[in-house]
Amino acid sequence: MYFKELKSRRSGSLPVIVKAETELLQARFVVQKILELREEGITLEDMAVLFRSGFLSDVLEVELMKANIPFVKYGGFKFIETAHVKDVIAHLRVLQNPRDVVSWNRILLLLEGVGPRKAESIIDDIISKRVGTNEPADDFWLGFNDYPDTLRSLLSLFREVSKTSVTVPDKVFRVIEYYTPIFKKVYEDHQKRQKDLEMFRSISEQYDSIEHLLVDLALDPPTNSVSDVQSPGNEKEILVLSTVHSAKGLEWKAVFIINALDGRFPSLRSVDDPDELEEEARLFYVACTRAKDYLFITYPMEVFERDAGVVLSKPSRFLSGIQTDQVEEWIVDGSLIEHPLLR
Repeated sequence: MYFKELKSRRSGSLPVIVKAETELLQARFVVQKILELREEGITLEDMAVLFRSGFLSDVLEVELMKANIPFVKYGGFKFIETAHVKDVIAHLRVLQNPRDVVSWNRILLLLEGVGPRKAESIIDDIISKRVGTNEPADDFWLGFNDYPDTLRSLLSLFREVSKTSVTVPDKVFRVIEYYTPIFKKVYEDHQKRQKDLEMFRSISEQYDSIEHLLVDLALDPPTNSVSDVQSPGNEKEILVLSTVHSAKGLEWKAVFIINALDGRFPSLRSVDDPDELEEEARLFYVACTRAKDYLFITYPMEVFERDAGVVLSKPSRFLSGIQTDQVEEWIVDGSLIEHPLLR
């Protein structure tokens, strides 16, 4: 009988478990660390951000765009490229600028009984009655009472949320509340898409003006690809965002696994089924082993849910039982300073 002692031929830093206060701080930490690693000579193409489900990267995508970091996403549409998110953004654009013909056309065609010709005549009528060129006055929307009921409901919404006393998150909430019945009629898979709308509302919490929100959402990365479109090549560095399923067989020097929470990774539907939970554990192993040199596993302590609001979250059960000498543990606070986790 022979005994062997196996040793890795590679040496690198310990994996890091990162606890952030909120989903926004989690995203900002990832962006900051990506920029730091880039300064150290690791290209964007040698880094990847992995997640269990496509919608879990929504907040991060906005922060990457703000930081002008180009990315391609595998395993789902980019957040702002989904039709239902574009619908909500169109409503906000009209609220911000009633002369936005393109956005008017998009939201009017969502209404029953309104076709292209009808939409064109309505837009011409509204723009011809528009007074001033800047922010709409609260009573601007009062001048349109001779339209069908469906359109009057839309104008009533704009009249309500155009008041300066209404906060940005409340404006977004009311727009989504108005849009939801339309959304359910237009999209057969509305239950799946609903998470994006919830995330949109969560993202709006950090803004104090609709203008700033729209500016950040308009910062498109260099590629307009969706999940099944390949990167344009090595002439431009592009960060990879991917579901774990789409990352099988691939490796990067630095990997971030985000939203490592019970209910998200493992997914909520698997926690009561031993077989599915075991499959989730294998998937988590796949995610961790995509990293060659650097592995960061992150999770927020607070998450936003539509029904409950902000709730405390629970770290993924897959993180329990890890010995203290096997990982580093950091906390990310509001100033994005990393601290060793005190035990």
